[in-house]
Amino acid sequence: MLSIIQILGNQSKTLVFAISLALVLLIGVIDYLAGPDISLLVFFLLPIFVAVWFVGKKAGVTVAVLSGAVWTAIALATSHQYSHPAIPYWNIVSKFAFLMVFAQILAALKNVLEHERELARTDHLTGVANRRYFFEVSDMEIKRARRHERPFSIAYMDIDEFKPINDRYGHSAGDSLLQTISMTLKSNVRDIDVVARLGGDEFAVLMPETDGESAHLVVERIQESLMDVVRKNRWPITFSIGVATWTVPPQTVDEMIKHADMLMYSVKSSGKNRVRHEIFGAQKTAA
Repeated sequence: MLSIIQILGNQSKTLVFAISLALVLLIGVIDYLAGPDISLLVFFLLPIFVAVWFVGKKAGVTVAVLSGAVWTAIALATSHQYSHPAIPYWNIVSKFAFLMVFAQILAALKNVLEHERELARTDHLTGVANRRYFFEVSDMEIKRARRHERPFSIAYMDIDEFKPINDRYGHSAGDSLLQTISMTLKSNVRDIDVVARLGGDEFAVLMPETDGESAHLVVERIQESLMDVVRKNRWPITFSIGVATWTVPPQTVDEMIKHADMLMYSVKSSGKNRVRHEIFGAQKTAA
């Protein structure tokens, strides 16, 4: 069952929607052949589930309506005598309501689960990825880069002189600064890049499919935007950034983080407020 769910999750929404529609028609044919004595209404819940879970609420409602229509057509085609003429209409309305309510409840449940999953991945203060999720995504990127032999880069950033901000202006000012820095980082990277707060005043940006030259341009843009924000808010801070580009992926996420962290700390120990960039897996270069 789990493998089927994984397979469906990897397919396009159009294909999954087509599969759910095909299931409705298949169940309808079987229901018709089974005759009026056996109702297969409950089996229509399967295509509704597939549509809602893997495509979306609108698709689920559409499949629920189609399921109700198919069941109604079968019920009318195989109708028999009822004790009251209103009974078949009551059955149709109640079955439609049952299928629609199921689709709505399932969509609501999916939204709750997705919200909980998002909270588990997100840093509660800044709204960017947390350390745990960053490690998960980085592990997947290492495996993907190894499989496709593509480069990727990571920028590891520490805010210089952040502690005096908290000491002088209070933690609320420090929190506001971290939130602003997070938004600035996110606004200067691509949707596929992952910005994370790894703890305290340390941030990282994972850049898939990014070679050394591209990473240099991205980090240069990030640094300029950050300094614009700093000048605008008159914050007495700067940024030490270590950037590692991998043309041959590291063995583990810990190794990746270790090298980027070392580059960042080499900046802090040599005067702060600059970027050091190295490429691993080929001839090393530094900036």
